[in-house]
Amino acid sequence: MKCLVTGATGYIGGRLVPELLDAGHEVRCMVRSAGRLRDQPWAGRVEAVQADAADADGTRKALDGVDVAYYLIHTMGGGKDFAASDRRAAATFAAAAGDAGVRRVVYLGGLAPKEGLSPHLRSRAEVGQIFLDSGVPAVVLRAAVIIGSGSASFEMLRHLTERLPVMTTPRWVRTRTQPIAIRDVLRYLVGWATVEQEVNRSFDIGGPDVLTYAGMMHVYASVAGLPRRLIIQVPPLSPGLSSHWVGLVTPVPASIARPLVESLRNEAVCHEHDVARYVPDPPEGLIGFGDSVALALQRIKEAKVVTRWSSASTPGAPSDPLPTDPDWAGGSLYVDSRARRVKASPGALWTVIESIGGERGWYSLPVAWRARGILDRLVGGVGLRRGRRDQRHLRVGDSVDFWRVEEVEPGRLLRLRAEMRLPGLAWLELSVEHDQDGTLYRQRAVFHPRGLAGHLYWWSISPFHSLIFGRMPRNVAAAAEAETMPESMPESMPEGPLREIRPAR
Repeated sequence: MKCLVTGATGYIGGRLVPELLDAGHEVRCMVRSAGRLRDQPWAGRVEAVQADAADADGTRKALDGVDVAYYLIHTMGGGKDFAASDRRAAATFAAAAGDAGVRRVVYLGGLAPKEGLSPHLRSRAEVGQIFLDSGVPAVVLRAAVIIGSGSASFEMLRHLTERLPVMTTPRWVRTRTQPIAIRDVLRYLVGWATVEQEVNRSFDIGGPDVLTYAGMMHVYASVAGLPRRLIIQVPPLSPGLSSHWVGLVTPVPASIARPLVESLRNEAVCHEHDVARYVPDPPEGLIGFGDSVALALQRIKEAKVVTRWSSASTPGAPSDPLPTDPDWAGGSLYVDSRARRVKASPGALWTVIESIGGERGWYSLPVAWRARGILDRLVGGVGLRRGRRDQRHLRVGDSVDFWRVEEVEPGRLLRLRAEMRLPGLAWLELSVEHDQDGTLYRQRAVFHPRGLAGHLYWWSISPFHSLIFGRMPRNVAAAAEAETMPESMPESMPEGPLREIRPAR
């Protein structure tokens, strides 16, 4: 079966693709930036097509020859017009699927009642209905909280429970929901690729347990070996205030937490299990909530988190590539360049560079980085607490705190693009060079200001560069030297950083 997967750089899509491949299907991925798939372990087994779901011509070409199309696109934390954008994209995709003769569209939506929906759940319901009314047979799977290592819902639950032994909570912690393990979600998605009957309807999917959010926190604490949590309900906390509270306590920023919190106001319990007539339950049954938590924690412990909620691009984050022309004529660029000789092997230096951020930090003044992360969260950004998917290895598209990996050349170059809230675009490049004099560490921070605010921002933070960027070469070098001290390394090397700062042109 030939399958098209949209959202392949996201949490669900990034896990669905290898499951479809392992089931023997041919997979084509439709992404806005094909380069984001380059470092995926399954990249060589799929066809990548670059297109936007709102682009009719590009989408039509991507769907050519496809039997089953998976639509896994939904705006999280978008602006006021996110619902209209979602409707346009879904309508465009549905029309293109009809023109291409697609046999089935599979959409993963949200489980909720018909009335009193939050804006994001309402949007998901609208998108599902667009596919059901399109004329192309569609299967809309409606899920509530998805539990798996790296999912936004799981990370929110995990950090709230672990960090707050006593907590005051809003009313939504008493709302019933029916969580489902990511493994069961993927099993349903893959199963629909081979169902022969023509089906056009929605299905509720959920695990075997119905719990309140407070109940999920208690179960999580038990599975994780934590003391029972004390939960005190405070009704006045609104979803807006709750999302900011979640943003302060967990790695999930308020912009992403808000739609999750708003959806928890609605009871999300399955009213039917008809999906089992087409994709039968496994002999051992669906995965219970406690088991799904245990599986997720085990994956985290083993550092086998395949995708995370932050795998998808952050709404509103810049996507422009770094200008490579040193005499770029597209506008002003500020560049802070530094370099340092390192008494270590290139491999040891690269090991330090590739493990930067997350638990390791930024080899600079920690308080300065923490302050920048807090400031970013206060203005609605992602801050530093996103961390990393894998503490030792990076691939294009990974998030590293408030950066996104734009380029990785193993052993040589790491380029990060800023996703913090800025009046401009920013990148940080860390590279390794090796010549007759030994190993050289190079570091380059690049900023492209937008308007007067961008220029003022650069000059206002310039005095802090020596605190933030100035200490990095010395500390990175020290960490690399601690990794190894090869006998072939020269005894005497030039000490001190080599520095060049270029102002705007």
